[in-house]
Amino acid sequence: MEWAEEYNHPRYFQEDPIIFPTRFAREYEDGKASLADVEIAALLSAHLAWGRRAMIVRDCSRMFDEMCWKPYDYVMNGEYRNENASLHRTIKWSEFAAICGRMQKIYSEKGSLEGLTNNEIRTEIFGQKEDLKAPNKKISMMRRWMVRDDGKVDLGLWKSSDKKKLILPLDVHVYDQATALGLTSRRQKDIVTAREITDAFREIWPEDPCKGDFALFGYGVTHQQ
Repeated sequence: MEWAEEYNHPRYFQEDPIIFPTRFAREYEDGKASLADVEIAALLSAHLAWGRRAMIVRDCSRMFDEMCWKPYDYVMNGEYRNENASLHRTIKWSEFAAICGRMQKIYSEKGSLEGLTNNEIRTEIFGQKEDLKAPNKKISMMRRWMVRDDGKVDLGLWKSSDKKKLILPLDVHVYDQATALGLTSRRQKDIVTAREITDAFREIWPEDPCKGDFALFGYGVTHQQ
């Protein structure tokens, strides 16, 4: 689809949560940050990716200000902002602190988050109950950022992961756009539907089905009222 080629470009993502892991990815390339800094930035930015993009970017900036823009050092230090006040919408600083604490435990045992499954990230980092039907949109988005490697928008730093196996990040907007394009007729916004939409794009881009995420983004932009 032409939309995928058009919208897979950084100019459309200047006010998007991906700008934060992108910043750390550039510092990583310059030797000023670690891969863990990029991973943590990607995971936390994706976790806050809910609502208007301007609000997401504002609150992500506040979060990284709290971390003094050193995510890995902050996580491993163990002293987190832990209060009942809102960080972003219904996400409180106490939830942020709990996520940081769980990441500290994982980084004490592993050098990277790359080997974790979506279910492990959901339960062992986000602290959510296991739900094998959940689309895990935020995790799939973070994984797309870290794995896709065409050098345009996504970062491509997880070298041991296969972009052919990525699953499209599914939320209400993506579902509506995919339905309008006839990519799915299922009513449930679950992992089965996410895989069905991904499989539809796999027919177009068999080596890189999540490139279709940019096609849906483009469809949403061009069909705004």
